[in-house]
Amino acid sequence: MDLRRRGTNLPKMGDFNQSVILEAIRRSREGLSRTELVEATGLSAQTITNITRRLLSEGLIEEAGRMIQGPGKPRTTLRLNAASRLSIGVHLDPAMMTFVLLDLTGAVLERSTTRMPADDARRIIAAMAESVEDLIERSQLDRAAITGIGVATPGPLDAARGTVIDPPKLHSWHRVPLRDALQEATGLSVTLEKDTTSAAVAELWTGDHPPDGSFLFVYLGIGIGTALVLDGAVVRGASHNAGEVGHIIVDPEGPECTCGQRGCVEVVCTPQAIVERAEHAGVLADDRVGSDAESVDARFTELCDRAAGGDRDASAVLETAVHHLAVLISALTNMLDIDRVVLGGPFWSRLSAISLSRLPTLLDRSSATRAVRDLPVRGTVIGDDVAAVGAGCVVLDEVLTPRAAALFLDS
Repeated sequence: MDLRRRGTNLPKMGDFNQSVILEAIRRSREGLSRTELVEATGLSAQTITNITRRLLSEGLIEEAGRMIQGPGKPRTTLRLNAASRLSIGVHLDPAMMTFVLLDLTGAVLERSTTRMPADDARRIIAAMAESVEDLIERSQLDRAAITGIGVATPGPLDAARGTVIDPPKLHSWHRVPLRDALQEATGLSVTLEKDTTSAAVAELWTGDHPPDGSFLFVYLGIGIGTALVLDGAVVRGASHNAGEVGHIIVDPEGPECTCGQRGCVEVVCTPQAIVERAEHAGVLADDRVGSDAESVDARFTELCDRAAGGDRDASAVLETAVHHLAVLISALTNMLDIDRVVLGGPFWSRLSAISLSRLPTLLDRSSATRAVRDLPVRGTVIGDDVAAVGAGCVVLDEVLTPRAAALFLDS
């Protein structure tokens, strides 16, 4: 098992080894015996015994029966005690807020959604806190087991201050101190993360990727973003804002962007851009009153439904969008040389059928490595809630994931 993981502030070797053991048990799904943990982690039998004894006493793991493998005594299987630690994931989207309560395995125990109450930050944060309390109350689970709240928001973020800076479609938000405000309102620790990064963390936790794998996550929300996973770790960037691709040019003849260039992702690939293209082409009636998130969402759904129903003009608009998306993905995958591409986000399911039928061929044509390997393309296994689930997994990640920086002990 590759133990090179994300950075950490944990000061002791024992903490690192404990996380290695916890992750090995989590990834096994069915649980592991102590002998199997020795093989999976490379740790000594005595270290495994000492740490698993502590984890059992703390309730993080539990014994799950005995199994017989060859001669000798039956081996006791150890598995995560899923209810011992919980987390809440929140996805703040300009049209909708999604809330999930996760157990220690990342499984969703409770879920709720609510429309954005207004564009006013104070009202939105108050509604978030109320929804969190409702979620906890409905679950009837021990509040003390909740390790914290993870919030996935559109970028850019000021990670150090826990603020959201001018997110798209939330025009009154400027340096909103979301982390501290929600923490004060709920009494729970809050972690702020980009929606794209959260989605990639969710895929790491719930997907079947190898622990040291690499992939590009393409996030289709009200905006388009990406996240990169290398050697099993999400690349967050120096300011935690990696993955901003809005001003990469994918159509040199496309519309003019606010940055002064033409054909950027932001004005070509987003749901609003696709809806506007359909309106200009006469595929959709050009009578939309506003460009707010709800109206764009409704129009985009109408376009996708018509394409699915056999409307050739609607299909042509979506095929053009997929072609532009392929230009973006191809540029990134050729540069990064990753193992696979995963797509997801709130708008993904409506585009998934036409995208998965076209993208593999388009990407293969422009692949720099097609002579030596294929580039698998697939949708996320989680569904539209991927950012909310990922936000909760970011919180659990602090408990379970081994971090190589823990090996640098204080002098």
